[in-house]
Amino acid sequence: MLRDFFLGSIKIHILFHAEVEPIYGAFLIQELASHGYDISPGTLYPTLKSLHERGLLYKYEELVNGKVRKYYTITEDGKRVLEEGKRQVRELAKEVLHDD
Repeated sequence: MLRDFFLGSIKIHILFHAEVEPIYGAFLIQELASHGYDISPGTLYPTLKSLHERGLLYKYEELVNGKVRKYYTITEDGKRVLEEGKRQVRELAKEVLHDD
């Protein structure tokens, strides 16, 4: 059940990293694991595809060690969504983590 809740934050995380540098699936699986997310390729790759189809990520391919690797970078629309996501995360954290 928690998996459904975390998928939104995973998308924000993906957009964040795509703004910093070009990203690819294997990197993201490791990066997200370092933050406690256990995301399978069967979840990650459709998420990347969806973000790309929605115009939030730009995709390009490069040959790396004889294999084609898909890289993603953030688009202008993706940057707008990321900024709104950051605002919502701050607001939520402020409310939920508020110590009385």
